[in-house]
Amino acid sequence: MNKDFYNAQIAQELKVKPSQVAAAVHLLDGGASIPFIARYRKEATGSLDEVAVTGIRDRLHQLKELDKRRETVLQSVQGQGKLTEELKEKILACTTLTALEDIYLPYRPKRRTRASIAKEKGLEPLAQKIFAQEGTDPQIEAAGYVDAGKKIHSTAEALAGARDIIAEWMSEDARARSRLRTLFHDRAVISSRVLKGKENDGSKYKDYFEREEPLKGVPSHRILALRRGEKEGFLMVRILPPEEEALSVLRFLFVKSNGKDTDETRLAVEDGYKRLLSLSLETEVRLELKKRADHEAIEIFKNNLRQLLLAPPLGQKNVLAIDPGFHTGCKLVCLDRQGKLLHHETIYITGTGPSEQAASRTVSELCRTYKTEVIAVGHGTAGRETETFIKKIGLPKEVQVVMVNESGASIYSASEAAREEFSNYDVTVRGSVSIGRRLMDPLAELVKIDPKSIGVG
Repeated sequence: MNKDFYNAQIAQELKVKPSQVAAAVHLLDGGASIPFIARYRKEATGSLDEVAVTGIRDRLHQLKELDKRRETVLQSVQGQGKLTEELKEKILACTTLTALEDIYLPYRPKRRTRASIAKEKGLEPLAQKIFAQEGTDPQIEAAGYVDAGKKIHSTAEALAGARDIIAEWMSEDARARSRLRTLFHDRAVISSRVLKGKENDGSKYKDYFEREEPLKGVPSHRILALRRGEKEGFLMVRILPPEEEALSVLRFLFVKSNGKDTDETRLAVEDGYKRLLSLSLETEVRLELKKRADHEAIEIFKNNLRQLLLAPPLGQKNVLAIDPGFHTGCKLVCLDRQGKLLHHETIYITGTGPSEQAASRTVSELCRTYKTEVIAVGHGTAGRETETFIKKIGLPKEVQVVMVNESGASIYSASEAAREEFSNYDVTVRGSVSIGRRLMDPLAELVKIDPKSIGVG
C-alpha cells in the first residue's frame, strides 16, 4: 500500500485530516520524538497533541505490519497454486490483521487433523457432495468409499470422515468466524470454577470458585485475577456465548434445507463449533482480553506513578527519618535542609521501660541538636507503633510527624546508586535516608528506584 492510502486510512480512523497525518508521519520518519512534534511542530501538524501523534505512530506501525503479513499470505497462497483474482482482491481489501488471518486460515499450512486424514483417504468428494445439500442420500454415496485398504471399513466411517472435513471447512469460513466473533463480544459469558481438590490451596481465589457473568461487564482487574488463578492451577475458566445462539447462526449460514444430507451437514456444523470454532474464537478473545487488561493495568500504574512522582515536595526543612522495626530496632537518620546525612543511630521502642525512655531521650536530643522540623516515619512493619511512640514523647508542636510510603527503600539501599552515594554506611542507614529524602523531594529520590519496586499499581 502507498503512503497516501495509509494517511487516508489513519485520518479516517482518528478523525483528523490526511494532511495532518502526512505531516506527523514525515516528522516521525525523520526521527522527531512525539513530545517534540506535539510541542514544537504544531504549525506543521495542525496542532495535533501527543495523544493524536501517538495514535498515528501506532496505527501506522500496525498497517505496515499488516502489509508485511499480507505479502507473506499472498506468496503462500500463490505457492499453493490457489490464488484466484477474487481471493487476491479479498486479501488486498483487508484493513485488519484479524480479517486477513480469517481469509488465510483455510490455506495456512497446518498439522495433521482429523479432516486432513479424511482427505488423505479420498473422502473430500463425499464431503463436497453432502455439503452441497442437493438431496443426496449420504448412505448410498458413502457406500462407494468403503475401502479396507484405506482403512474405511464401513459407510459410518466414511460419513464420519466426510463430516470431519465439513466441520473444518465451516470452522475456517471467514463469514462464520466474523459473525461468531461478534456474538462472542456481545453475548459471551465468562465462567470459572475451582478444580477438584484445589479448594484449600486456592482459597485466595474463593470468590471465583463458582462464578458466571457477562463478559462485557467484567473489569480488567478481574480478568487478570482469573488468568492468575487459572495459570496457578486452581481455576478452570471458560468464555463462551450461549451455545444454541451460536449454533443457530451457523445453521443459518450452512444448513440449506431438510434431507438426509442436510442432517449430516447439521451434525458436522455442530461438531465443528464445539470441537474447533468455539475453542479457536475463545483463544482469540482471551488474547484480546489480556491485551486490554494489560493496557489498562499499565495506564493505572502510569497514573499512580505520575501522582507519586509529582507529589508536592516538603521543601527545605531539617528532617529526622525513621525506618521502623521491632526486634532490630528503628534506624534513625538526621538530614539537613539539602538532604545531607548528618547523623544516624538505632533506638528500640519495644521491650522494657528503660529502653523506651532511652529512645525518647535520644529522639528529643536529636531534634534539639539538629533543629528537626519534620519527622518522617516509614509506613512498613512497626510504622504505626513508631508513629504513636513519637507523638507521645512530647516534642514541640511545630515538629510535624508524617507517615511516608517506604516501598522500594530497601531495594534502593542495596543498589549500586546507593553504594556510590553512601559507600561507608550500612544498608539500613541508606534506607532511612531514602525515606527522609522522598518526603523532602519525591521526584528527585524516587527516580533512583525501579518503578516496579515503588509500590504503586
